[in-house]
Amino acid sequence: MTRLWTKDTPQYLNQEVSLYGWVDSRRDHGKIIFIDLRDKTGIVQLVFSPDKKEIYEIADKLRSEWVVEVKGKVNARPKGMENPKLTTGTIEIEVIFLQVLAEAKTPPFDVSSDGKEIGEDLRLKYRYLDLRRERMRKNLNHRYQFIKFIRDYLTEKDFIEVETPHLTKSTPEGARDYVVPSRLDSGKFYALPQSPQQYKQLLMVAGLERYFQIARCFRDEDTRGDRQPEFTQLDLEMDFPQQEDILSLIENLYKDLIAKLYPEKQIQQFPFPRLTYQEVIAKYHTDKPDLRKDQNNPNELAFTFVVDFPLFEWKEGEKRFDAVHHPFTRPKFEEGENVKDVIGRIKKDPSQPLAQQYDFVLNGFEIGGGSIRIHESELLEVIFEIMGHKKEAIYQKFGHLLEAFKYGVPPHGGIALGLDRIIMILENESSIREVIAFPKTGDAKDLMMNAPSEIDEKQLKELHLKIEK
Repeated sequence: MTRLWTKDTPQYLNQEVSLYGWVDSRRDHGKIIFIDLRDKTGIVQLVFSPDKKEIYEIADKLRSEWVVEVKGKVNARPKGMENPKLTTGTIEIEVIFLQVLAEAKTPPFDVSSDGKEIGEDLRLKYRYLDLRRERMRKNLNHRYQFIKFIRDYLTEKDFIEVETPHLTKSTPEGARDYVVPSRLDSGKFYALPQSPQQYKQLLMVAGLERYFQIARCFRDEDTRGDRQPEFTQLDLEMDFPQQEDILSLIENLYKDLIAKLYPEKQIQQFPFPRLTYQEVIAKYHTDKPDLRKDQNNPNELAFTFVVDFPLFEWKEGEKRFDAVHHPFTRPKFEEGENVKDVIGRIKKDPSQPLAQQYDFVLNGFEIGGGSIRIHESELLEVIFEIMGHKKEAIYQKFGHLLEAFKYGVPPHGGIALGLDRIIMILENESSIREVIAFPKTGDAKDLMMNAPSEIDEKQLKELHLKIEK
């Protein structure tokens, strides 16, 4: 007999079915034992009566979270005993076969509540139990549907999904890199990508024209509620775009996504407003303003694009200019300017030029950012020089990109959108840890796996590493 999901049992009235799952709860009414059986689709009520002595004796031993196999007849519940809150509330299973597949210790916390009353460290230590609760299963299921919608949408727009490497080269792009020692090349290291930035630009050089990826990114920086050491973003790049091409693609993607997956949410304004960096700083004193008319209404979504950022910012502590976005962001060209004109203007006063950069903001959170990229080698070299890099260091760190640009690079641009953060907002959660299956703590620890952890002397020796105490 084929396994049936609990949600489908009402379709099999007066028929025998086979079910598997966890004991969610138990109730005894007189001599009758009622068990709620749980699987990923919901719960269904099992009924055990003493006239089936052997099965009844096994049922009497059942406890919460035991894993069981059940066969039984689907019966209509007695009149007045229906439960309209359940999709299976009109039926119950008269059990004719019961097998315990795995017993379970008493869990360290209740998995039937929403979990918000439980300390987060305890929940993360036993995350595999925490994920059994309905709220967490819902969050992960919605996350899956969210990402699937994006994949289907962009595929229809002639984008192709391409995976890029997780072992790459350490280059100065803002945050600290996570580094991985090479066993075969003593004293050399890979870095985990802060983003696929250079790879996606190289895919444009390769002529793929429209790329996207649900990309895993890694940054060794201080964590907080909406930030993790590793996170997931929608990474996207296009050949021959105007800035508005990218912004309109994203706003239509999110308009359609919200309508399909979150119909209870209301987008405050469409098309999403485009506000300049200068405007939002002057009016809201932040570059990620919360534009909701009622900030206490979680179903109100105020999307906006912030545009026209400065190209550079002055780092007082380091006495140098740094890119506001990243070094590959293209400056805005004034009417009639060519590359030589722009280079001259940037060199004259790096604080003045604006960038073809845009941030994507929702309800006071930055949920993405992107830019039109520099595709001229000479302009990119000047940007690096203004940031304080010597010519030799530029070629050491970015020579692969500059070399690629000699072989016919098209104008290109893109955007990266933080999926953990926007799903957190849409699910009305207070932390991205609530929408990630196995997140780290606020201080970047995995309490379930006990990571980071030490490695043994043999591994250290193979990697040519020594720990200084």
